[in-house]
Amino acid sequence: MTVRPLLVMLRPLGLGDFLTGVPAYRAIACAFPDHRRILAAPAELAPLADVCGAIDAVVPTRPLEPLPHQLHYADVAVDLHGRGPASHLVLLAAKPRRLIAFANDAVKASAGFPKWREDEHEVTRWCRMLSESDVPADASDLRLPAPPLTDLPLRLRGAAIVHPGAAAAARRWPVERWARVVAERVRAGDRVLITGGPGESDLAQEVAQRAGVSPACVVAGGMNLMKFATLVAHASYVVSGDTGAAHLATAFGRPSVTLFGPTPPQYWGPPQHSRHRVLWKGTLGDPHGKAIDPGLLAIEVSEVLDAIEQLSQTAQGRRV
Repeated sequence: MTVRPLLVMLRPLGLGDFLTGVPAYRAIACAFPDHRRILAAPAELAPLADVCGAIDAVVPTRPLEPLPHQLHYADVAVDLHGRGPASHLVLLAAKPRRLIAFANDAVKASAGFPKWREDEHEVTRWCRMLSESDVPADASDLRLPAPPLTDLPLRLRGAAIVHPGAAAAARRWPVERWARVVAERVRAGDRVLITGGPGESDLAQEVAQRAGVSPACVVAGGMNLMKFATLVAHASYVVSGDTGAAHLATAFGRPSVTLFGPTPPQYWGPPQHSRHRVLWKGTLGDPHGKAIDPGLLAIEVSEVLDAIEQLSQTAQGRRV
């Protein structure tokens, strides 16, 4: 039996980072079809990696820690983590035959590699790095096939999703505003589910309580990533901050409203499309800050409701 050469893609980051890397993974798969393509990333991303269709396996990896021995001596190593030098050195320590990465003056092995640009969308950045390394990439190749609808209970199918959480306080819109959005959309006749990631059950419950809706509207805690992805893939629309939920909506082509605060949407936002609405006040800040970003705070409830209404009208027009 022929042993397939090993290819390692380093991207040990979160859900949103994984999803913005999908066009890069697929470009690599097209360029290296005979390689065994391994993504060095958190283990919980493995089910979505299977759906992507470009990755053979996920090997659990933590940011900037040495690679597991099974990923040493790869034929090709691709740094999708950052500009280096730390991530470059992690890969070079595993002694790959070839490195694909951005140039960094501190790493001699990267001399002549593509140059990093600050002002670039996350999806475009990695596709450009690959294209300039003779690996053609299409930044529009973001879509994932939707998991089967039968994987969802009837009550969860086709609902609107409001996802109030975020990893950092800087990106968490106030609870009372989320509650007003939920209350208004329920009043308008929408079936709304309030979702949350690990540790966000209390937040989702508080939004439901303030909105005056049943606790049964809360779907947070106890739901693994693939079940959440299935929920998003079959949602009527998704309203969230700059989180993995927003990137899932993009990946599955679901209508979305995304609230941006400290991070400009031109770096992380969805592609320009009639099914996506982006709200941003044009301010910059620390996306990992411990206090809500002033720009995010400047977004009013009425603006979010107007954006949802625009989505509804666009969807209705498509049906007509």
